[in-house]
Order: sequence, then C-alpha cells, then structure tokens
Amino acid sequence: MDAKITLSFDAAVIASAKAFAEENNISLSRLTEYLYRQMTSRHYQSLEDLEVSQWVMMVADGQAEYKTSKPRKAAKKEYYESRKKK
Repeated sequence: MDAKITLSFDAAVIASAKAFAEENNISLSRLTEYLYRQMTSRHYQSLEDLEVSQWVMMVADGQAEYKTSKPRKAAKKEYYESRKKK
C-alpha cells in the first residue's frame, strides 16, 4: 500500500530530479522511493556513510545541505509569538 508524504526541496533540484526520472522512464515518486529503500536497507552510522551512486550525483546540484526542523513545541511558540506582534 502506498502512502503519501510532502517533501520540500530547492526548485532547481526538483527540476533536475524530474528530468532525470523522465529520462529513465521512472516517476519521481518511484525514484525517491528507490533512494529511501537503498538508504534504509543497510545500517549506516551517519549520512556520510551512505553509498551514493554516480547517477544520483548527476541529479545533485552542488554539495548536499542537510536541514533539520525545529522541535514542534519551539515552532509552535515561535508562531504564536509572531502572531502577538501584529
């Protein structure tokens, strides 16, 4: 059973990934699923340990940038604080 998720990427990365997927007759969703399957099929100690295929490097636009989100409580507090100021 498939499940839907929402991801945010740089627009240029999305465009490159879509073009790559189309050239290889695969949907962007299945390409992303394949990459996640590869990452989670082995036990890696860190992001740097991931084996990245040459074709993935073609899709990448420069050095990878890992962003983490704020904890939910902190984001909620920041939101409410920003609403008070208006």
